[in-house]
Amino acid sequence: MASLDPGHESELRREAKLRRRRFLLYGAGSAVAVAGGWHLLRNNAATNAARAEKLDDGRARLPPGQRVISYLKPMGGEPGSPKPSEYKLRVHGAVDRPFELDFRQLLALKQREFEVDVHCVTGWSMLDSHWTGISMRTLADMAGVQSKARYVIFEAAKGYTANLPIADALHPDAGVVHRYEGEKLAQRHGAPMRALIPQLYFWKSAKWLTGIRFDTRDTSGYWEIRGYHNHGDPWKEQRYG
Repeated sequence: MASLDPGHESELRREAKLRRRRFLLYGAGSAVAVAGGWHLLRNNAATNAARAEKLDDGRARLPPGQRVISYLKPMGGEPGSPKPSEYKLRVHGAVDRPFELDFRQLLALKQREFEVDVHCVTGWSMLDSHWTGISMRTLADMAGVQSKARYVIFEAAKGYTANLPIADALHPDAGVVHRYEGEKLAQRHGAPMRALIPQLYFWKSAKWLTGIRFDTRDTSGYWEIRGYHNHGDPWKEQRYG
């Protein structure tokens, strides 16, 4: 076969480079668009299916104004130390037996698995999420919560707080958790421990949890004093006060 002259060969190489560049700019982008479209279709289907489902109490499984997504979004905040060796949780306030436990002591308590839906005030919901931790009722029983206690204030890193009625704090699905989907909590999700209050908007599930205070009076938390609703029931769309 006759060899190409250097000028022609150089031109062919330039054309090949241009074709590769076009693929990277357009072909790869199309692949991403197709993948993104597939995820959008899947999430839309999951949203529609969840809207058709009912909870045991007759409410729609998906609260109004929510859409289903397939991963847990990190929603910001001021992180605390993720190191278990530095962690302590204080349970105090209107209790007979206040206590403080480190991470190892918390792991020594009875652990349970939580399978719950969580709902963010920004409009996304994550269905059938799996968490591992300690029931809030276990911690309340250990502390001996007094009958006059009406509220719980979650205390977290950098002064963050979230308030809720004691009935929500002691809900059967409420807990303090350290694993998500079988893995240790990532720092962006509140490592090493966070609260889990799935029946309220997810800002109430304080990340980087440091304290649980049982109280006789309500004290608005970080987001509540900035205009968010004091209670935060997703089915009543209590997003803002």
